[in-house]
Amino acid sequence: MADFSYERELISAGFTRIAGVDEVGRGALCGPVVAAAVVFAPQQILEEREDWIQKIDDSKILTPRQRERLFSFIVTQVEDLSLGFCSPLEIDEFNIGRASQIAMCRAINQLPHQPDFILVDGFHLDGVDYSQRKVIGGDRKSRSIAAASIVAKVTRDWVMSRLDEIWGVYQWAQNKGYGTKAHFEALATFGPCIIHRLTFNWRGK
Repeated sequence: MADFSYERELISAGFTRIAGVDEVGRGALCGPVVAAAVVFAPQQILEEREDWIQKIDDSKILTPRQRERLFSFIVTQVEDLSLGFCSPLEIDEFNIGRASQIAMCRAINQLPHQPDFILVDGFHLDGVDYSQRKVIGGDRKSRSIAAASIVAKVTRDWVMSRLDEIWGVYQWAQNKGYGTKAHFEALATFGPCIIHRLTFNWRGK
């Protein structure tokens, strides 16, 4: 389960504004990649008094209801928070790996106050000037990264549900743009729309 071990080590080394960064949407057939950067106050990291903080974990193992409840706490209680997006057109232009990094860099650069260290899930980011650490499986290890994964996931799910109101045939409210049977069948029948990533291999499904 995610905890604050990395963050406490960094606080001991003199860092006070530690941003956890993660993204979601890499494997989807359509829609944006969404990244979030989350900064907890040092007091929150060292004391962990709030019950909701102890429940933060990798967004993939939480239920939608758990994610949404934690999201409401995170966005109102943390010290700093920001989002970054990379569009389907950019994903097709740059490739999904580069687009994921761009979204994360945008999230970091949108923080209201500059961090002095960033913890990044699975990447070393070339587009930022801050001290950083790549944490493999970071959303299961660092609570700051896990919080970012929750914010990014809930935000992207909301975006896809709103887009479903325009392009309902693809059932994005249910599949969030991922490759379900119903989504592939809709692609075979109706073809892609402007939100689909045209470089992704959905044609042969």
